[in-house]
Amino acid sequence: MASIFSRIIQGDLPAYKVAENDHYLAFLDVFPLVKGHTLVIPKPETDDIFDLSPGDFSGLFAFAQQVGLAIRASIPCVKVGIAVVGLEVPHAHIHLVPLQEIGDLNFMRPKLQLAPEEMEIIRQKIAGNFR
Repeated sequence: MASIFSRIIQGDLPAYKVAENDHYLAFLDVFPLVKGHTLVIPKPETDDIFDLSPGDFSGLFAFAQQVGLAIRASIPCVKVGIAVVGLEVPHAHIHLVPLQEIGDLNFMRPKLQLAPEEMEIIRQKIAGNFR
């Protein structure tokens, strides 16, 4: 069965996409830790990030760097944090989280519930700064 991320790639499920190319996709986390929390994924479904080929691994992080720069230009933050957890969805992914403090990267904290209109505004800002 395809992961939820594969279903987003295939267009079966909607997502707030901020950047995409032939190999990678970045979209807003619908259960964000903070505003601007973005997920970056490879398009081929691979459960463990360390099972990616060296080229796909480095390509994913290079794409994540571009997305992180767009987040930093769009969302007021001290830095953009990065985390690879991989327990919640069996599809390799990177979390990019705008940080004001270390606790912003705590996955045990309650997630935000943002209105679709606010998610779309955030999506447009980040997408508009993606280079």
